[in-house]
Amino acid sequence: MQHLDHDRLVFLALGESEADNGESTHLDNCAHCRVELQALRQVAGLGVETQGLADLPDPPEHIWQGIVAEVRAAEAVPSLTEARRQQATEPVTIVQRSNGSAAKPHTPGASGAESGGRSRARRRGGWSRWAASTVAAVAAAIGVLGTVSVLRPDDPEPAPTPAVLASAPLAAFGSTPKAAQGDARILQNGQLHLHVANLPRVPGYYEVWLINPTTMQMFSVGTLGGDADALLPLPPNVDLKSYSVVDVSAEQYDNKPAHSGDSLLRGTLTG
Repeated sequence: MQHLDHDRLVFLALGESEADNGESTHLDNCAHCRVELQALRQVAGLGVETQGLADLPDPPEHIWQGIVAEVRAAEAVPSLTEARRQQATEPVTIVQRSNGSAAKPHTPGASGAESGGRSRARRRGGWSRWAASTVAAVAAAIGVLGTVSVLRPDDPEPAPTPAVLASAPLAAFGSTPKAAQGDARILQNGQLHLHVANLPRVPGYYEVWLINPTTMQMFSVGTLGGDADALLPLPPNVDLKSYSVVDVSAEQYDNKPAHSGDSLLRGTLTG
């Protein structure tokens, strides 16, 4: 089976033209050409996806030096135009026939309809290969720049995780369903990290308290939203040895700042 021309597959991948009936039938029956077309489309897609990128980091100096070296190397190679100009200035060779007449002059660069057609085909093929190569080069360059942005030494390092000073597992309290649970952690940066799960639905809201188990005095730390995790700031002078119980209560929108008496979760801090 004769496969589709590579240049034609490049045009189809770039959307330069539509496949005709014969090409569509061939692609339906030729796994080799389908795989090659799909690979070319993926490369073209990568190039399209990068058109909207902006604010990319500057590449390191050694990448620019490599690009300059490649450009200078390409400039040192004689161009196709110069080669044709040299062929045009070469002397014309006249072949003497046996009957004494002169044959048609022959030049190193043969012309004619067939030669012109092949030249145009080569130009079209050269353009399509250039287009596919350009798309692939752009995708590769974006990948390199993405890697460079990750590895740049001047990027700020992630902030270290605060140390845990004390923690408490939270269990269902009173008539709360046993599936309700949570964890409380006192962080070194003066925050209470709370994680809860399976809290029963309430008509009001959830509030977090610290309780002194000896005197049963308490103060509110803050409220919980709809998320399972919350970070609540603690007073700078809080005595965690005295206020060692973490309590999550169900509260009503009744404009009463005191604890409702309906505790859902409780746990004692240790550490």
